[in-house]
Amino acid sequence: MKQLYMKQKIFSLSGKFSVTDSGQQDQYFVEGSFMQIPKTFTILDKQRNEVAHITKKVFSFLPKFFVEVDGREILTIKKELSFFKGRYTIEDAAIEMRGDWWDMDFSVYHDGQLIGDVHKKWLSWGDQYEITINDEAFETILISLVVAIDCVKASEAAAASS
Repeated sequence: MKQLYMKQKIFSLSGKFSVTDSGQQDQYFVEGSFMQIPKTFTILDKQRNEVAHITKKVFSFLPKFFVEVDGREILTIKKELSFFKGRYTIEDAAIEMRGDWWDMDFSVYHDGQLIGDVHKKWLSWGDQYEITINDEAFETILISLVVAIDCVKASEAAAASS
């Protein structure tokens, strides 16, 4: 089992931040596009090699993200129409999420086996997530899920405030 921590910077226009281990050592770097359509995020490993790419679909009634790992599309995250809390579906990859997506407190399963947990830290400066990885083969997918869902939440918050 492995613990990773994703902390976004409050005042970062481009959406650049890192994913660290329990010793605060950088493990991954996330770089978001700035003023670019479509909105994208690139996840890089310690050696700055691209390991995943997330793209937001431009013309969609509800947010939809495509996640590519190692150059091939692995899954699609779609927000569903709901009136109270955000509901999402994941297409492909036999991935299932259980728990509270909106509050970022959920578990992730692949073919019924627990592969990881995500918990948002509430008393922190900026958004901070704790990612517990039970199966390291799905490490990049778990980080991609957190980045994509957080992007949906941020864009909804921005739309609601304007």
